[in-house]
Amino acid sequence: MIVFVGSVFSPYYRLGLRYGESDPENHCAVNVVLFGAGGKRWTMTERGSGALSRTDDAIHIGPSRAFYEGDKLVIEADERSAPFFGRVRGRIEVTPDRVHETVYPLDAAGRHRWRPVSPSSRIKVEFDSPRQSWTGNAYWDMNEGDRPVDADFRSWQWSRAILDDGPVVFYDVVDRGGCAWPLALRFDPSGAVHDIAPPPMQQGPRTGWRMERPFRSEVDPQAGIVETVEDTPFYARSLVRQKLFGRHVTAVHESLSVTRFAKPIVQAMLPFRMPRRG
Repeated sequence: MIVFVGSVFSPYYRLGLRYGESDPENHCAVNVVLFGAGGKRWTMTERGSGALSRTDDAIHIGPSRAFYEGDKLVIEADERSAPFFGRVRGRIEVTPDRVHETVYPLDAAGRHRWRPVSPSSRIKVEFDSPRQSWTGNAYWDMNEGDRPVDADFRSWQWSRAILDDGPVVFYDVVDRGGCAWPLALRFDPSGAVHDIAPPPMQQGPRTGWRMERPFRSEVDPQAGIVETVEDTPFYARSLVRQKLFGRHVTAVHESLSVTRFAKPIVQAMLPFRMPRRG
């Protein structure tokens, strides 16, 4: 789930920037993706600034909202999926194990920044439509940027795995000039964050849309893609089996091709999955 102010993947925002319209608050969205036995639901309806209100501890975008309740982040989603308009309505409670304040630059100029707020959190999910509920472990982060992603990046790979002694996050960004900016972090239970030497990149099989999926792992014959949960022309989300510090773990992994995202044919396809209510 992602709450956007200035929807970074919005074709409407990108077109507006080309013609001088640059108000991020006019391009907001709540992205919810549900997987499970009841099928898949995807929402990313974009809304204009009239549907947005914000305070220090809450944000409303259309009928959905997120707010702090004590030490918890609560998200109440009320959206319609695309392209078939099924109802997506429910409540999510995220309770962080630790809150981290450090913000990491993702490029040399510091135009794009990432904050891993709580790489390990507890989550409670209760949806009325579709009817789903569960509890488990969650990841919570924030990104911000001063320019469109295609102005500065070619691609990135990201993954998070939970080890017995804390989560490990890899964030591998490639800029427009082809320079790599790797981040490899381990978050221990005391709250300390450690830079670690990233293991080598392994090549997973391409997706149905022929997206490449390189991922970090020690060399091991069991390392590889376990499941593809999102397959689009420019983005893939997968479960991968990694070997880290000699241990096998299953991680959530995402691949983004910014080069593909910027192609005119992909921009023309996006409104079918990202309708706009101005």
